[in-house]
Amino acid sequence: MKRIKLLSVFLISAAMLLAGCGSSSSSSDVSSSSAASGHSVAKDGADMQTNDKTMPTRKPMEGGTKINMYFGDKVIPGVLNDSETAKALIAKLPYTQKVHRYSHDFCGVTQELPYNKSEEHYGWLNGDIDYATDAPYFTILFEDEDVSEKYGNQVNIGVITCPLKEISSLEGDYEVRIELAE
Repeated sequence: MKRIKLLSVFLISAAMLLAGCGSSSSSSDVSSSSAASGHSVAKDGADMQTNDKTMPTRKPMEGGTKINMYFGDKVIPGVLNDSETAKALIAKLPYTQKVHRYSHDFCGVTQELPYNKSEEHYGWLNGDIDYATDAPYFTILFEDEDVSEKYGNQVNIGVITCPLKEISSLEGDYEVRIELAE
């Protein structure tokens, strides 16, 4: 009985992890646009740049909170916005977050953070730092924004401010140290 219970917990945990974070392999399955079905999507109201595909799509919030995320010796800079969720994360800094590399993001289960239901949306923009409310997950998304609207329960809390290749070239698992930038 104990083995069945442990196996059930493991299978449920594995399913949740794969549902919230990117898959380990590329996916060409494109569902119909969530925007067409009335859901809010990441690009709704976003201040975006679309000329330079090597850089994040979302422009950082003016006056936002500058952070550095340490992936070992590699520093990924970013800016957090003024959402309730971002403010809760800022209050925890410095903070260490375990993440794993998936096909389009680095993602890890995190502590629950407060969020405003009206800020929840489907999809992401490349370079987004998001909080996924369904697990909860901390995620840094660096590609596949064009097929991302099939993923819901996202709250944008910021954006990286370096070329996307700086994070997409990394592999593996990290204990990411997140600190206020000086």
